[in-house]
Amino acid sequence: MASSVQASTLSFTKPQSYAIKLKSNLNGELGFVTSQLSGLKISFNQCLLPPTNISSTIKLPIQPVARRICPFTGKKSNRKNLVSHSNHKTKKLQFVNLQYKKIWWEAGKRFVKLRLSTKALKTIEKNGLDVVAKKAGIDLSTK
Repeated sequence: MASSVQASTLSFTKPQSYAIKLKSNLNGELGFVTSQLSGLKISFNQCLLPPTNISSTIKLPIQPVARRICPFTGKKSNRKNLVSHSNHKTKKLQFVNLQYKKIWWEAGKRFVKLRLSTKALKTIEKNGLDVVAKKAGIDLSTK
């Protein structure tokens, strides 16, 4: 008995939030979509595809990351060891004491809302907002 294999069109549906990147060989086989259990290979018909490449880029939403770093002093989190009674050490983060503050900016004649550490707040009270911002390289007119 001779068995005949019919070619069929195989389509992949993808969600709209992201795209899948597909690469093909010259003979029309998708190398990474092979079934290792049954030995079957999934292939596609090249005449049905447009002449352009079938690869597409991944589109993911970009979200801003809130960093726990003071922009004025550059203070970051500190790693410390939590030591138990049995002297077992586990890592712990000591975060910077960041505060949201509205500070009067004399040169701009307005309040500026900043996220800064309490150490930077003491430095601003001592030296002034313009001096500390200039030293840190921060443009207050955009804030």
